Amino acid sequence: PCGGNGSVAFCFSGNQSGFNNTHAVASAYFSAIFSVLGLGSNLFAFVVLVNAFRRTHSRSRSSFLLFLGALVVTDFMGLLFTGSIVVFFRSSGLRWMDLDPGCHLCNFMGMTMIFYGLSPLLLGTAMAVERFVGINRPFARSTAMSRSRVCWVVVGIVAMAGCISLLPLLGLGSYHIQNPGSWCFLNIRPEPLDVVFCLVFSLVGLLSLATSFVLNTTSVVTLLRVCCSQDSVQRKRDYEVEMMVQLIFIMLIATICWCPLLIYIMKTVLSASPADPLCVLFYLRMASFNQICDPWIYIIFQAPILRRVDTVNPSLIQALIWTVANPSMHPQCI
Repeated sequence: PCGGNGSVAFCFSGNQSGFNNTHAVASAYFSAIFSVLGLGSNLFAFVVLVNAFRRTHSRSRSSFLLFLGALVVTDFMGLLFTGSIVVFFRSSGLRWMDLDPGCHLCNFMGMTMIFYGLSPLLLGTAMAVERFVGINRPFARSTAMSRSRVCWVVVGIVAMAGCISLLPLLGLGSYHIQNPGSWCFLNIRPEPLDVVFCLVFSLVGLLSLATSFVLNTTSVVTLLRVCCSQDSVQRKRDYEVEMMVQLIFIMLIATICWCPLLIYIMKTVLSASPADPLCVLFYLRMASFNQICDPWIYIIFQAPILRRVDTVNPSLIQALIWTVANPSMHPQCI
C-alpha cells in the first residue's frame, strides 16, 4: 500500500508537503504526560489484578480477572507503542516524510492503532458473554470457562484484531499520515477499498459495543431479580455484583470514548464527504482516554469497596427487587 506515484509514497498522498512539527513543544508535553499517566495507571491496575487473582478461589471470578488482565495488557501495550511514536515526532520536530519515506513506520503505527483499538472492544464483548452465561445459564457453564479456555478466547480475539489490522497490507484499505503529522491511521476517504476497510473497522467496533450493551443489560436485570433470594450465597452474590459493576463501567466508558469516532468514520465514508482532520484528531483523542479510564475501574471497584452495599437495609433492597420483578404491579401513570 505504500507504492505511491513513483516519488511520493502512498501514505503521504494528498499532503506531499508533510506536516510541520517544529512548533509542537506544548503538544509534545501533553502527549508525554498523557502516555505516562496511562502507562502508570495500567501498570498499577495490573499489580492490583495479580494480587486479586492470587486471592480468589472462585472459577468465575478468576476467569473474569484473566479477561481484565488481558484488557490491561492491551491498553498498556497500545499506549506504549503509539505514545512513543507520537511523543518522538512531536518533540523532535522531524517530518514523517524525512524519517520514513517508505511508509513502513506509518503502516506499523496504523496497524497498532487498529489492533489495540479493536482488541479492548472485543474483549469487553467476550466478558459480557461470559457474565451473561454465568448469570443466566449457570448450570450450562459449570466446566465451560476454565482458565485455559479464557486464554484461548483471548488468543482468538487477538488473532481476529490482528487479521483486521493487516487488511491494508493485503490491499484492502490503506494507512495514511494524519494531522498534525505525528501519527498514522486508516485513510478515511470515498475510495471503494478504503470505504470497505473503514466500514469493517467501524462495524466491528459498534457491533461489539451493541452486543455488550444487550448482554450486560440482560445480566443486570437477572442479577437484580435473584440477588436477594433467601437461598443465594452471600459471598458469591458479592462477587457477581462486583464483576457486573466493573463490566458495566467498562462498557459505559468504552461507549462514550469510542462511539463518536466509529460513528464519524462510518458516516463520513457512507456520505462520500471529505473527513475533517481536526474532527478525526479530536475523536481519536476521546477514544484514547479509554486506555486511561479503564485501569481505574479495576483499581477502585474492588470487593472491599463494593461489599459496603451490605450495610444497606435489606428490606429496602427486597422492595426494589420485588418492584423490578413484578412490573405488572407498578402504578400506572396518567
